[in-house]
Amino acid sequence: MVIGNLLDIHPRELKFTFELRRQASCSMQLSNKTDKYVAFKVKTTNPKKYCVRPNTGVVPPRATCGFTVTMQAPKEAPPDMQCRDKFLIQSIVAPYGATVKEITPEMFNKEYGKTLEEFKLRVVYIPANPPSPIPEESEEGSSPTASPLEDGNKTTSLFDVTRSLETPKKSLETWSMISKLTEEKALALQQRQKLSQELDLLRKEVRETRLNSYFLLLSALVGLLGILVGYSIK
Repeated sequence: MVIGNLLDIHPRELKFTFELRRQASCSMQLSNKTDKYVAFKVKTTNPKKYCVRPNTGVVPPRATCGFTVTMQAPKEAPPDMQCRDKFLIQSIVAPYGATVKEITPEMFNKEYGKTLEEFKLRVVYIPANPPSPIPEESEEGSSPTASPLEDGNKTTSLFDVTRSLETPKKSLETWSMISKLTEEKALALQQRQKLSQELDLLRKEVRETRLNSYFLLLSALVGLLGILVGYSIK
């Protein structure tokens, strides 16, 4: 939260879920911490890329008001997912009972003696499908330390680091199992082919044995028939 004398702004950054060819929106909240009417105006360094609704307004005393920023569908991703766009929120004390129609651009001009507050907010892209974290190898002799997050208020938890270390290990185990199953399948195919060849050879031997038996039986019958014919002639 950004804290000022007139308004408190939440959140402290404009975060958009980044996805190609798809719009994204971010909602901001303004809280009036005074007993006066406060007018605000929202500006950006890239007005063609963002749509702010409403870009001006009035926050009653001790009340809350919000506005929404819509980012146009991006056609390409910036390098390293870093955005240089900035937003400026200006706030100033307005006449008591002022309405949005009474707010003019001249009210936000910097003049001597005028209480004008300005807050700069940066834009942060959040990947729609963030990749799994991969731990970096620590230098020899140095103890691993948690890397600070972007806002400096949190650190990477030990659970995240452990999970990222386990992920490659599980992948290696899975790959090893797949390789083992592939080898077993190839061995089974070889054994099946060998058994098929042996079966074909056995069938061939059986056919040859039967054929030889037929020839022997036929020869015996022919010999027997010759003997009978010779006997009848005598």
